[in-house]
Amino acid sequence: MIRLTRVLLALPIAIASPLAAERPATLQARVEAVLQPVAPGTRYGLVVVDQDGTELVAINPDQRFIPASNTKMFTTAAAFWSLADLAAPDASGGAAVRIEQSAGARDVILEGHGDPWLSSAPDCATDCLATLADAVAAQARVVRDVVGDDSLYPDQRWSPGMSWNNIPTKSGTATSALTLDDNELPVTVTPDALGKPPLVTLPPYFTIENRALTVASGASTIDFDRAPNGTVVRLTGTIAVGAKPEELRLGIDDPAHHAAWVLRRMLEARGVRVTGTVAVRHRPLGPGDDPAIRGAAPPARPPATEPLARLTAPPLLQDLTWINKVSQNLHAELMLRRIGLKSGSGSIADGQAVVRAMLAQAKVPRAAFDFSDGSGMSSYNRVAPRGVVTFLRWTAAQAWGASWRATLPVGGEGTLTRRFAGTALDRKIFAKTGTLNATNALAGYIIAKSGATLTFALYANDVPDGASATKAMDQALLLIASEN
Repeated sequence: MIRLTRVLLALPIAIASPLAAERPATLQARVEAVLQPVAPGTRYGLVVVDQDGTELVAINPDQRFIPASNTKMFTTAAAFWSLADLAAPDASGGAAVRIEQSAGARDVILEGHGDPWLSSAPDCATDCLATLADAVAAQARVVRDVVGDDSLYPDQRWSPGMSWNNIPTKSGTATSALTLDDNELPVTVTPDALGKPPLVTLPPYFTIENRALTVASGASTIDFDRAPNGTVVRLTGTIAVGAKPEELRLGIDDPAHHAAWVLRRMLEARGVRVTGTVAVRHRPLGPGDDPAIRGAAPPARPPATEPLARLTAPPLLQDLTWINKVSQNLHAELMLRRIGLKSGSGSIADGQAVVRAMLAQAKVPRAAFDFSDGSGMSSYNRVAPRGVVTFLRWTAAQAWGASWRATLPVGGEGTLTRRFAGTALDRKIFAKTGTLNATNALAGYIIAKSGATLTFALYANDVPDGASATKAMDQALLLIASEN
């Protein structure tokens, strides 16, 4: 009898257990399951809301994450919020040149105004350095120094938190009010005979220390390194006989000096004799470049001078689109300084003050963000997913919101080409990507299966070396879109 009682008492449990297992898991539980398989240690943050602002999924919503290039969303939105005439030609941004009389000689001054488009390309059609060289050559046959002047902005070539190993690369090239060719130097590495160093082609601004080798077969492993502010580039790795040339882009540490160096070569090619040197004029960062210290005092700005010739840059809207679509770091850093120049000195701190003012108006909690740069290359940047969604919903409600959203990458295009092409979110996700050491990010808008627009912010931090969270992140978003 005792045994029978025990069996009967156990029956309800045995019957209830399979019924519980048949209950469908919540959407959040299924999303968490999709994200779980990524390498141990990965930390996720995700918030998704519907058109009414109701949260559909919330995973670590108020924890703070490194946003990587998601930072560019805030920089570009601040430009839409604070600047006018974005679609008009950028007359205040173009570089200028003048001839300055000093101690009985004439110096050529190349002055930057924060324009990121100045080009020295042989096929340049707009915003061309050659136009300025022509203007000088028409006025002078002998000059002394050629000077690059980037004093419009204080000398802050790298933001706090930039990893030093990125500095020699195009991703970490220096920021300057005088920018030429994206402050990158092209290098071509071509295989030579077996066992010999490959052939290297680059402008003589840098010196190459060629430690690379041409080998019989295998994938190319060409790499390079350069000390900060150094001029010697150390080339390493291998390239196979018959392989296609490797195209590299080197970052430049003193863009104003490099631009003046290129202008000198252009002047000499036009028959102008340069008797002096290539020099620079930087403006050191001072207390007056911090709005918290400056207070109501006027910001420091270099005196205006009459140019011999000045270029007109393309509209800022073109640059804002370029920044988000291809995630261009240098252009984003210049945009942060540009928005800081409107009422400040063009410092990083002035740009950040504009971003903070915008986010205060958007009612994003102050604890939900901290920024140290405009591009996302800084490892000091932090955002909370719930705060990012608040920002995105506020942005969508602004008069300029649709224009700003049009600058974001689209599923199946740009930086999202390989991630959503051919899926249910092909052309139905509008979001900014972000990739940095141990970090993946994506935030923006989704058109769900029902046709409703969802707003989301998704971050993966502490991703172990060799792993990537992007596949799991994309699967999670596809699942959410299919269920709404």
